[in-house]
Amino acid sequence: MIKENVAVIEKRIADAAARAGRTDKIILVAVTKNHPLENVEEAAACGITDVGENRVQEAMEKMEHFHGCLKWHLIGHLQTNKAKHAVAHFDLIHSVDSAHLLKAVDKAAENLGKVQDILLQVNVANEESKFGMEVDAFPEIIEMAKGLSHVRVQGLMCIAPDYENVEDVRPVFRIARALYEHMQTKFPAGQIQYLSMGMTHDFEIAIEEGANMVRVGTAIFGPRNY
Repeated sequence: MIKENVAVIEKRIADAAARAGRTDKIILVAVTKNHPLENVEEAAACGITDVGENRVQEAMEKMEHFHGCLKWHLIGHLQTNKAKHAVAHFDLIHSVDSAHLLKAVDKAAENLGKVQDILLQVNVANEESKFGMEVDAFPEIIEMAKGLSHVRVQGLMCIAPDYENVEDVRPVFRIARALYEHMQTKFPAGQIQYLSMGMTHDFEIAIEEGANMVRVGTAIFGPRNY
């Protein structure tokens, strides 16, 4: 099932890119939270190279079995007291959403002697139910990040509202893309690479609006096992 689902998703990604006249690479992050190790193994066997997890501990238990052959993305909310564990294990942290967390990640990376790749999570629609910095705080966080030596900002992540009519999400994605393009003017050329937006229910629209990294779980693995 997973093999067939991955093929379908990859086709849908390609079709959405074609509709938008895009030829650039779009990264599929397979979201494996609450799915067993066997599912991750099957996805990897199908060519999946990027895996997303919400929880640090769950991801660490899975990582032991792969020995560096996958790129691990932390896409869930990160508490500052878990920053050192996240920095020690994840390739890309999508969910840096405050000055406090940004500093904690930088400090953890300094202690580990590494530079941590991160995305800034912005709550574009200002939903109380979602994490992410407010749009108004975005410029200040960018300036702060530019002054830190152990984090490398590589782009922006957003989670759009779950509208009944999925087309209603387009304005949110357009704002996110505008913020992403603004980021590209604030950092060295080539550093801001990833616009992470779009999930199972809206990834095609996200691609049409500029996403080059989508996070898909249910459409690949089916419902989660809680």
